[in-house]
Amino acid sequence: MGDASGKLTMKLIILEDETKATEWAAKYIRNKIIQFNPGPERYFTLGLPTGLPRDHPESFHSFMWNNFFNYVDILPENTHILDGTAPDLDAECKAFEEKIKSTGGIELFVGGIGPDGHIAFNEPGSSLVSRTRVKTLAMDTILANARFFNGDTSKVPTMALTVGVGTIMDAREVLILITGAHKSLALHKAIEDGVNHMSTVSALQQHHKTLFVCDEDATSELRAKTVRYFKGLSEVHNKLVEPLYSMKQPCTIKQFE
Repeated sequence: MGDASGKLTMKLIILEDETKATEWAAKYIRNKIIQFNPGPERYFTLGLPTGLPRDHPESFHSFMWNNFFNYVDILPENTHILDGTAPDLDAECKAFEEKIKSTGGIELFVGGIGPDGHIAFNEPGSSLVSRTRVKTLAMDTILANARFFNGDTSKVPTMALTVGVGTIMDAREVLILITGAHKSLALHKAIEDGVNHMSTVSALQQHHKTLFVCDEDATSELRAKTVRYFKGLSEVHNKLVEPLYSMKQPCTIKQFE
């Protein structure tokens, strides 16, 4: 896949620390939403993996409402989060794909990756053309998520609903946020190793427009010349978030390549 000229565009944005990395990503997402100009017949779609009752404090439904939806101008009926408690999970996954299609597709997919290089809950070994489906979680993922359940792995779901790698690849743009030294090997697999189904995030090397936003700690496994190259582009990349646009004033945003 490529842009209008047929080329793939991958950017690595390296910030000093986690706070600055997440702030840059938030500004970028804000500008993209304003540029998109959503309205009653023009939707901005976000899909997330889930597997808990919506009222559970650690469910993605709770997380998204407590940390995002409650702070933006969005109607509840315009949020579509997979229901991990649905009676027919296969039907729930199929309906989710149809909802994405009916809104015109995903404009910007925002996500993170696991220390082993998996994206969403597409664990190592997942098909790189997979769609939204039920996925059994690897023990590493269960252990990583135990911190949300007071360290008790018995309370962590062993299965989840997740968008597939193919679903993510269909998005017009993808932003992946990677922070911390424990994610450094995953970042290396994402951009320096070849495409491999054992590191599902590596599929994004073949996506037409991907941004990896990371902090310094996450770059420790990258080659020095890779870090030097992308740091040299920092002034160009900062133009993607400066100025920070407001919904209260008209704006014209030019995409920097």
